[in-house]
Amino acid sequence: MTDDTPTSPTTSTPRLLPWTSPDGKPCLLLGDGDGFISRLADDIEAEQLCYTAELRKEARRMLDGRSWTTGELQLLTVELTEALDAVQRIAESRGERLVLNQRSGH
Repeated sequence: MTDDTPTSPTTSTPRLLPWTSPDGKPCLLLGDGDGFISRLADDIEAEQLCYTAELRKEARRMLDGRSWTTGELQLLTVELTEALDAVQRIAESRGERLVLNQRSGH
């Protein structure tokens, strides 16, 4: 977000959610961050980060073993790309909220 308007505790700022709409558009949530959807988003982000950590370990084991097939490398590439997409989305969402909280003095 590029709006330089300070936010106050009563002003809702949109949160980028860790999922998209059926047509691939970003989903945003307005609220104070304490509701059901916010907690659900937090849980999904935590799961995505855990999955990414496990996938990185598996990738390291596979690459260290140097006995992979082309198909295994292709699958690993697809899974790592999906994991990176999720982590980037989480980073963008959290980064936007950090900037907004700093502007509002929280």
